[in-house]
Amino acid sequence: MTSVFETLERRGYVEQLTHPEEIKKLFETESVPFYIGIDPTADSLHVGHFISLMVASHMQRAGHKPIILMGGGTAIIGDPSGKTDMRKMLTVEDIDNNVANIKKQIEKFLSFEGDNAAIIVNNGDWLRDLNYINFMREVGVHFSVNRMLAAECYKNRLETGLTFFELGYMLMQSYDFLYLHDHYGCKLEMGGNDQWSNIIGGVELIRKIGADDAYGFTFKLLTTKEGKKMGKTEKGALWLNPEKTSPYEFYQYWRNIADDDVEKVMKLLTFIDVDEIEEMTKYKDERMNEAKKIAAFEITKLVHGEEEARKAEEATKAVFEGKGNVEAMDSTKVDGNVSIVEAIVTTGIASSKGQAKTLISQGAISLNDNKIDDIGYVLQDSDFTEGYAILKKGKKVYHKLVK
Repeated sequence: MTSVFETLERRGYVEQLTHPEEIKKLFETESVPFYIGIDPTADSLHVGHFISLMVASHMQRAGHKPIILMGGGTAIIGDPSGKTDMRKMLTVEDIDNNVANIKKQIEKFLSFEGDNAAIIVNNGDWLRDLNYINFMREVGVHFSVNRMLAAECYKNRLETGLTFFELGYMLMQSYDFLYLHDHYGCKLEMGGNDQWSNIIGGVELIRKIGADDAYGFTFKLLTTKEGKKMGKTEKGALWLNPEKTSPYEFYQYWRNIADDDVEKVMKLLTFIDVDEIEEMTKYKDERMNEAKKIAAFEITKLVHGEEEARKAEEATKAVFEGKGNVEAMDSTKVDGNVSIVEAIVTTGIASSKGQAKTLISQGAISLNDNKIDDIGYVLQDSDFTEGYAILKKGKKVYHKLVK
């Protein structure tokens, strides 16, 4: 059994461990069934889930068994971690639909065949029909409300009003670990560092009930050098679903990250050898630009496949280097004689006409490399050479307009 801990540590994933020495020894001696939870609050995963899937993939490659827990039950409540307001309640039908869509994305990262085949389970199967009285007698009795309210995941909600509904989330997630421990032999819960309190809850619940083989492991969240979460675009979250975030837009996001974030992103979101990454990113000159191209291609290939990554790469070359193919560039069909303001809003480059006018007045908008300074400009047939026009905001945001 290959120890995966050194790999995870060297690539920068490791944040906190409940039992450091025991966990390291466990990785070296046996195949460890572990679980990572995903709350299906949308019909697609986004970049925030990417780290979880990469950790699970590294673990599986080292011989350990992934259990992907879909929160079909806990999503009804919603995790209060990091939230200042209560999450919107979803219907059971919405959640089940989201679960089905997310399963397809997980298959790109994990193998569901072989001795350590990944499995997907849904906690709705055991949480939705729980008997409240029995649950409180068996699980609730082991939790101190004083300790729970001191946890980071509840602090932000205390000022705006923490509901009893949300307070039960930690109990539910802890019970998940107990259920997986008893039914699937799961010994390790893994999650982002914002899940530390919830993970400790599960580990302690199992140990209080009588088992001593439950452990917790958190990994770093995907953040910039300044500590801000990565994955926000002009249109919102960076989704893994190509219908929500196109492969071209996805590629562009990684192609344009800050120089200081390239090494970290490559270590966390690709399988390129660490020594190669450190060699590629040690130069603070034009060679960093080449590293960004490699990072963007490899990350896009992981999520969308090599063909889509290649198309996005070609479209980028067409725009930035005057060569390649623009076919993969995000495009929007527009009516004849559309105004420049309407075009900017329709493509999502701006969220409102007011914002579009501001961008024009600031000199941030170009059409076919010609600066637009007239907010009343109306596109002409002559703007659509070869059947399309290229609308640009600043130096990095491009969109193809098609008549």
